Amino acid sequence: MQVQPWFWVWVALSAILFVAEIFTAGFFMLPFAVGAAVAALLEFLGVSVGWQWVAFIGVSSVLLISLRRFALAVTRESPERTGVDRLIGQTGVVIEDLDPGCLRGRVRVASEEWRADAPDCEAMPAGTRVVVERIEGTRLIVTPAEGGSAREPKAGD
Repeated sequence: MQVQPWFWVWVALSAILFVAEIFTAGFFMLPFAVGAAVAALLEFLGVSVGWQWVAFIGVSSVLLISLRRFALAVTRESPERTGVDRLIGQTGVVIEDLDPGCLRGRVRVASEEWRADAPDCEAMPAGTRVVVERIEGTRLIVTPAEGGSAREPKAGD
């Protein structure tokens, strides 16, 4: 039995896609490489070119769907925030006024003091309860929390 040209087309395509998979993330090229390998096997067994294409498309599709689900499950972001990201969504108290002139104030969040800004340079006096919206560099971007203000105890209280 003589090997036909389509066999080499499928083998070359499979090899190229396997190598390309090494340089991509998320198992994107791998299903197509396996599909081409299956089509090469069918060509070697003497199956017609039409069925080779059907096998290539079918195997590639099934593997792509299943490997994408696997890749998403494995690479899903951890729900627990670490580092400074743990402060996003936390409630704090303004301890140094955030002035309307976009002058930075200070807030206390989780027993830590941080420089803070308000979006749109909104004024917030000391004692205002705030929620951390995001972090830009070394300062927190805060908005007023529901429930108004909470008096921050002073040193003489």
